[in-house]
Amino acid sequence: MKDLSRLRSLDRRVLERSRDLVATVTDADLARPTPCAGWTLRDLLSHMAGQHVGFATAAEGETADASGWRDADLGPDAASARAVYSASAARVTAAFERDMPERGLWLPEIRTDAFFPPAVALGFHLVDYVVHNWDVARTLGLASPDDEESAAAALEVALRVPDGPEFRGPGKAFAAVLPAPDGGSTLDRVLTVLGRSPDWTP
Repeated sequence: MKDLSRLRSLDRRVLERSRDLVATVTDADLARPTPCAGWTLRDLLSHMAGQHVGFATAAEGETADASGWRDADLGPDAASARAVYSASAARVTAAFERDMPERGLWLPEIRTDAFFPPAVALGFHLVDYVVHNWDVARTLGLASPDDEESAAAALEVALRVPDGPEFRGPGKAFAAVLPAPDGGSTLDRVLTVLGRSPDWTP
């Protein structure tokens, strides 16, 4: 329970920073390229909002309908995108704060035939959004908003991602592991373990 409480606190903090970051996005920003190959910022935010809803439905008890994991419709402009994103982040934060199913959470994008303990599911969400905060910040020419404690917790999860072709490569959630830069930060290690280059620029 102590681990779950800590993860809730860290995830909530990461999402507060994520919402603040996305709140700065303009119409022109939506067309910017991102560290996610082939995705504009609009594509990335659509994915991020959709994942929030997916995790929220899992925490709320969904066990069969995977439609909640679809990319979100952000609407016509940055104002609507900001609103959709903020609502999705608020929903998943609220869902994680409540008692979650004892059997675990159904995460169909990872496995359809298993349930994940709440702390494990929260860890997955945390590492996703530490990395996505960096994605959005780098797209906007800003520094990542996350702190060392959040990055260290994300690294614990990232190091458990299997390193094999069934999990990494084109069409997979993660790219192949990259070499960590000499003297790099904890966040740099998270990024390279998950196949992102800390040196990426638009």
